[in-house]
Amino acid sequence: MTLDAYLADPASRFATVAMTDTNGLLRGQMVSVKSLAGIARSGMGMSPVTYALDPTDVVLNIPGVSDETSDFHDDPLVLDPSTVRRLPWSKPGHDLLVLSNHSGPTAALCPRSLLTRVLGRGADAGFVPKYGMELEYTLFDETPESAHEKGYRNLKTATMHKSHDLVLYQVQQTEWYEALAEICEPLKINLAKMHEEIGGGFLEACIAAGTGLEPADQLVLLKNFVRALAQRQGKCVTFMPRWTEDADSQSIHLHVSLADKAGTSVFHDAAGKNNVSERFRHFLGGLQRYIGDMTLIFQPTVNSYRRFAPGTFAPPGLTWGFENRTTCFRIVGHDAGSLRVENRLPGADTNPYLTVAATVAAGIAGIVEGIEPEPEVIGNGYVQDNAGPDFARSMPEAIERLRGSAFAKDWLGERFVDAFTASRQSQYDEFRKKIPDVELQRFFDLG
Repeated sequence: MTLDAYLADPASRFATVAMTDTNGLLRGQMVSVKSLAGIARSGMGMSPVTYALDPTDVVLNIPGVSDETSDFHDDPLVLDPSTVRRLPWSKPGHDLLVLSNHSGPTAALCPRSLLTRVLGRGADAGFVPKYGMELEYTLFDETPESAHEKGYRNLKTATMHKSHDLVLYQVQQTEWYEALAEICEPLKINLAKMHEEIGGGFLEACIAAGTGLEPADQLVLLKNFVRALAQRQGKCVTFMPRWTEDADSQSIHLHVSLADKAGTSVFHDAAGKNNVSERFRHFLGGLQRYIGDMTLIFQPTVNSYRRFAPGTFAPPGLTWGFENRTTCFRIVGHDAGSLRVENRLPGADTNPYLTVAATVAAGIAGIVEGIEPEPEVIGNGYVQDNAGPDFARSMPEAIERLRGSAFAKDWLGERFVDAFTASRQSQYDEFRKKIPDVELQRFFDLG
């Protein structure tokens, strides 16, 4: 079904126009078919303040957008007809979903528009990224309401024990796996793999590799509709990088390969060690040089930094290695069709568009600038000294590094950097006022 065909169908009544905020949440409106025809021509208004919203609609500070100078005007969303999908539970005539992104000045803040610009700049340099993503999440036998009533403590996970790839638990949860696969069809999500991960109720779903905006579009849809599916089943999910001190960290692993405009792999060289080409090495060098200053893209919330507590399986630093999961940048594959790098830094709370944009930008810059990477990590990277490049270890450090990054301002845009760092500073300042339960427990009586 195309947008034009839906508009022409006399049975069509309504459609949902959606965009993605900086949290990766879909926001939009259900519009009549008559309205949709006009929107397809001229766009639909949506306020830039959308990019200042935290997930629960706390308004964060962005100068000129949500501060005392803002007039809260609308800027137009432009529909992308290639993104038309079906909503999985809606009736025919009410089930069209189409994605959009901001145009005009607000495009500088729009994650989908930003990724479009980065991919275009990569194409101008002669490179076409192909990428896929792995999404980790935890499924609970709780409703959002029951989890809230428990204060998000002592929650019942969908499975009791740690169960990496345990078929027993996959069979036990057949209804969940089959329902998730079923909703991916109308949503046009190319779901490649699902399995149990390393904790109770800890699951992973993988998006197959593709080009352009499509894989990022699909992961945004997957994150949002996994939540919806869970709620419709009387369950809930979380993508918090660390939702309890008893759980391991949750992430999004981004797999990237690179081809030239003729479709030939840029990463593969049969004469290189592990078939790694010089340009692949330089891509890794770019990741090591520039990713650290963009930590805030990959760790965007106050909870993100709890993922790196001792004993978790989060990256130890901006290291790389061949088939080595104890490094941040893991080389995977052997031949021209499979050789790629896995960026293991992003938390599960990241925005897929921004994650892809920052990774691709850093890697392509490494090729253009001929940056050699640090030596490869051999063996267990957690027990070795990481004297090389590192990512920010706290939110204040991440904010300052992104704010001061000439590279990020060049590739992602100065307006985006200023706005994103301001909003994260606002979030951090809000949480600095809070008194965690553990501080009361440790210090109230005898502190």
